[in-house]
Amino acid sequence: MLWKPPLWAAGLYVGLSAATFLVYAIDKSAAGRGAWRTPESNLHVLALAGGWPGALVAQQVLRHKSGKREFRQAFWGTVVLNVVGFVVLASPLRGPLLALL
Repeated sequence: MLWKPPLWAAGLYVGLSAATFLVYAIDKSAAGRGAWRTPESNLHVLALAGGWPGALVAQQVLRHKSGKREFRQAFWGTVVLNVVGFVVLASPLRGPLLALL
């Protein structure tokens, strides 16, 4: 690895992933009961913030939101944005990359 990401980032991703998985599980349960649902925009915000690994696991394990094409497209967009943002903010090239923006 050319650079070492900050250790707090791993904790952030693990925590957000666990929380996101839980939100998916609650939403899946609510869908089965016909109860109030978590807005898809909230699920995307959680993924964008760093919970996308948990969202990906939830989609596969719980089979929740895995069949909705538009949702999956937006989800993968949040993954790309999160990874690009992480690389920009955590890499030693942060300064030069931000200067280009």
